[in-house]
Amino acid sequence: MPNGSDPLAALAAGGFPVDHLTDEERDVLNALSTEELALLLDIKSRLDEAGPEVRAHSEIAGGALF
Repeated sequence: MPNGSDPLAALAAGGFPVDHLTDEERDVLNALSTEELALLLDIKSRLDEAGPEVRAHSEIAGGALF
């Protein structure tokens, strides 16, 4: 598991705003399996990579695309 056995630490290191989560949300994330955590971190990474491209299009077209 990324960052040892602490899913919240791994998520924080991956850029998730875990400090703003409720206790209930933290409980859910702490219960993620290794595979679920890896998938969530991978999806976040891919979204971050696509972010500049998406933002560039939204600045050109405004809200027309969404």
